[in-house]
Amino acid sequence: MHIHLATDHAGYEHKNAVALWLQKEGYTVTDHGAAIYDPEDDYPDFIARAALAISRNPNDRAIIFGGSGQGEAMLANRFPAVRATVLYDNNDEIVELSRAHNDANVLSIGARFISINDTKRHIWNWLHAERSNIERHNRRIEKVAAITKNIHI
Repeated sequence: MHIHLATDHAGYEHKNAVALWLQKEGYTVTDHGAAIYDPEDDYPDFIARAALAISRNPNDRAIIFGGSGQGEAMLANRFPAVRATVLYDNNDEIVELSRAHNDANVLSIGARFISINDTKRHIWNWLHAERSNIERHNRRIEKVAAITKNIHI
């Protein structure tokens, strides 16, 4: 599985630790930045690269980091075929349901609120969670894809 990573300064340490860990686990990792710690950088510069990669290949996955993960997910979700979810409340069920019910292909993590070790646990659970294939979940995923494909404002 190909995994794309991106962050601004707020998630820099998390991203680097996760990149090394995922590579050791045998995943192919593309790091879209930040390449250096710069407290003045802006998350859109990096998150957009990872979101574009997922938009081009929705079967890949991306893990994006920020202070809260909120703005990062908002930006990522503007790209076609991206289904970004935010990990919140340090809750394993959130990441599992995001895959099972919504086929999330981007996980957004607020690095200011979760340890690196907990982050790795949640990522592991997210990467190994299966899509449910329950008809109502599939129907909803298909409706979201159809609606967002035809939005021209």
